[in-house]
Amino acid sequence: MTTQLTLLRRFVASLLTALVVAVTAHVGTLFAYSVAGSFGAEALGQAHDYFLPASIFVFLLTFILAAVGAFRFWYTKLAAALAVAVVAPIAGTLVTAALIGSPVVAEQFEALFGTLGGLNLALALFSAIAVFTLGGRTWDAVVGARSTLEKTERRTVLVRLPSPSLAEGLVTHIERTPVDTDLADAQWDAYVGALADNGFEAVEVDSTGDFADGVFVEDTVVVFGNTAVITNPGAESRTGEIEATEEAVRALRLDVAHIEAPGTLEGGDVLKVGTTVYVGRGGRTNAEGIRQLRVILSPLGYSVVAVPVTKALHLKTAVTALPDGTVIGFPPLVDDPTLFDRFLAVPEAHGTAVVVLGPDAVLMSAAAPKTAALLEDLGYRVVTVDISEFEKLEGCVTCLSVRLR
Repeated sequence: MTTQLTLLRRFVASLLTALVVAVTAHVGTLFAYSVAGSFGAEALGQAHDYFLPASIFVFLLTFILAAVGAFRFWYTKLAAALAVAVVAPIAGTLVTAALIGSPVVAEQFEALFGTLGGLNLALALFSAIAVFTLGGRTWDAVVGARSTLEKTERRTVLVRLPSPSLAEGLVTHIERTPVDTDLADAQWDAYVGALADNGFEAVEVDSTGDFADGVFVEDTVVVFGNTAVITNPGAESRTGEIEATEEAVRALRLDVAHIEAPGTLEGGDVLKVGTTVYVGRGGRTNAEGIRQLRVILSPLGYSVVAVPVTKALHLKTAVTALPDGTVIGFPPLVDDPTLFDRFLAVPEAHGTAVVVLGPDAVLMSAAAPKTAALLEDLGYRVVTVDISEFEKLEGCVTCLSVRLR
């Protein structure tokens, strides 16, 4: 049902966007020629007949471009506006010429392009403006309006099986200690089971390939509605993990964007609180990665706030957020708590990470009983899981899954 709703919404968005653009361009062109030439009804009818094929091409091109995602970013929308403004008038002129029995030969193509500065100028201008303004707003309004049914049904998380070489995973801010891989497998099963018990369906990312840190799937993708941003991990040994994650999100019909080198970004550094996205600038995420994420998310209505991270592996090693948007963190791990609108200190290092299960429930590590008691006293239902073997590798409950929301 979720996939059907997504496809239907994209189709409706593309259809309405194309209709708004084509009607605006056609009516605007007729109005411009009417004002400029003081046309009578008969001449206006002739102008309508002449520009109608071009306006149909405006509709078709806009629909196709919208369907393939050209309205997602301002720069692709600008390219779409230019493409429609050039192609539709020329194609319309070719069709009009053919209908009156005067096909255009190769020698006349220069003159054909010249119509963009003459006869077809008004249509080209109105088409470009309509695509970039009204078309973009129509697309955003329809695609951004996720139905209540979809929001209710979409309770999916990405997870990835622990690698046999898990014990060789990277550590940077803590001393390495032996990892019991059999116990880790059992803890992972219990973690996924806890998510399932709370209404989440786990989708496993292909675990082919011996990636010691692959179980920490959160670092390979961050999801914002229907857009999945495939990251570029700052640790070179982890760059191979992203291929399987991208295959998984594409199978779920999400739109995909990428962080490209020299930018680096890991999902553990990305904390969403409403429409504000805090991004940790630390050892695994650099300034270029943050800049690229800002470019991707700005058209989607998110604001990106860069946060220094020097005392922990990732931002979400130090802080996460409760369902009401309050940021919680262990003060010795937080560079500057004042950067967050609401900050609540917790008494344990392993109490910094929570996975939001619902408006009144969170999942957290069993290694932080004092923090669990604090959150329960605030009215939350707290589900705890033992992830001790992953914590030996600087992992936490957020690292082991990616919620699609």
